[in-house]
Amino acid sequence: MRTLSFILSVVWLAASSIFLSCTGEFKDINTDQSGITDEDMKIDFNNLGIPLDIIQQGIYFNYDFGKGKNWPYQLMQNLNADMFSGYMHDYKPHNGGSSNSDYNLQDGWNGTDWGYTYAYIMPQIKKLEDSTRVAYPSVYAVTKILKVEVMHRISDIYGPVVYTHFANEEEEYCPDTQQEAYAAFFSDLAEAIEILHKYVDNGNRGPDISDFDILLDGDPRSWIRFANSLRMRLAVRIAMADPVKAKEEFMRSFRDRAGVFEQPSECVKVSTRNGYQNPLGEINRVWGEVFMNASMESILVGYGDPRIGVFFEPCMDDVLISDEDGAYTTLELKGRYKGIRQGTCFSHLLYASHSKIHVNQTTEPILMTAAEIWFLRAEAALRGWTVESPEVCYRNGVIASFYQWGIDGADDYLQSDRVGADYVDVFDPANNIEARCKVSPKWEEDASKEVKLEKILTQKWLAVFPEGGEAWAEQRRTGYPRLFPVRFNNSKDGCIDTEVMIRRLNFPADLADTDAPLYEKLVNAFGKPDHAGSRLWWDTGRNF
Repeated sequence: MRTLSFILSVVWLAASSIFLSCTGEFKDINTDQSGITDEDMKIDFNNLGIPLDIIQQGIYFNYDFGKGKNWPYQLMQNLNADMFSGYMHDYKPHNGGSSNSDYNLQDGWNGTDWGYTYAYIMPQIKKLEDSTRVAYPSVYAVTKILKVEVMHRISDIYGPVVYTHFANEEEEYCPDTQQEAYAAFFSDLAEAIEILHKYVDNGNRGPDISDFDILLDGDPRSWIRFANSLRMRLAVRIAMADPVKAKEEFMRSFRDRAGVFEQPSECVKVSTRNGYQNPLGEINRVWGEVFMNASMESILVGYGDPRIGVFFEPCMDDVLISDEDGAYTTLELKGRYKGIRQGTCFSHLLYASHSKIHVNQTTEPILMTAAEIWFLRAEAALRGWTVESPEVCYRNGVIASFYQWGIDGADDYLQSDRVGADYVDVFDPANNIEARCKVSPKWEEDASKEVKLEKILTQKWLAVFPEGGEAWAEQRRTGYPRLFPVRFNNSKDGCIDTEVMIRRLNFPADLADTDAPLYEKLVNAFGKPDHAGSRLWWDTGRNF
């Protein structure tokens, strides 16, 4: 287990070097920070393999850039999206008990998604695009798909991004609004899908990237299905922001002859075969800092969800505590599943007794599952985009998730009327809260569209686990599942509404000082106050 002082010292040194070198002048990003030499690139298709490896490691960030691994992921995702999604919580009282958990947002943590992506991943994407556009069109197409996968995650955190004008000095690295960025995402995916279709139709002539592909199997048909599935994800994301565009893009994937992910075995994961290690596993198993969130406890325990045992571990022991008079009481925790409520500003270490996540260093991080795509199809059918049955797609999503995790009992689960359970904090009753999730797994054909959507999104949230980035985006878009609000809200100037919850991360704070022109352009592109209570473009606050 790392001590808090050690972590913060490493974070400060590393984050300082990133922001001083990379965001001080955005054009400096063209000076690649990865340390890969031209000589390295000349051996055995390394000109393709090395950049692909860096990019794929950089999605669920664990690229070893010489400054240590794992802690970047903790800052980039685990201490924000993984927690804000309702999945996880750290048992340690960071920053004296007040930090991201209670919306006292730590700029040194929350700017890392921006800093690391632009310093290490986007330069490799740009190089690979430029070097493969003519020579290796199929690799160029795969790079385009990866670019969208990388950058939609960044846009879904901050809003506007430097995308279409990255590395374009003539355009002065002008940022895209989120609407413009999404239009570019769809355009890039369409281009990639068209190229790969031609590649397959012409007999797969080109370099074999299977040895370098740590997300799929190197087969261009798999990448088309991934691109189609990704386009579905992004189309549904903008369902309320631009309904016409959303349906149009969804149907392009729905009708594409290569199809989308459907079989439970179809899953995009970061393979550990080439030495990649799951950073969440390191933070969990070695540092001991990843525990169940109270919202997850409420829904999994309330539902009697059999996936709970593969998602989390039960508490290992009972806990003996003393009161002010020195009398001891045994809290019976052993064998139970207990989570930590966000935003309680605790200052003790007692939550180390609670349920850890079931993730190791060798667990392959999940980026997309077939279950997620079935739930996207359920929502599309609910919106009338297709003639599919929302219920059938919903059931297929639950069944696919159960199969993915090796769990039986999906049919019985789908007949359950159980709802979320009230949360009881065993150490501080002031943190107790009534269950917010009032929908059950059982489909109700006579229910309203809103209730049906809540069922779909609640099950989707469970199926996407443990990928907190996607879960947080969808929870913000729809409000589902209904998560517990923070008990204490220490957001700056009260910018975050307690019930509405956090909507985004603000742009890296140091940009205002070190690259004021870029910061001003980003804020102008956003068109709203640059704080965590401002909604993103696709976050409209309504579902129909």
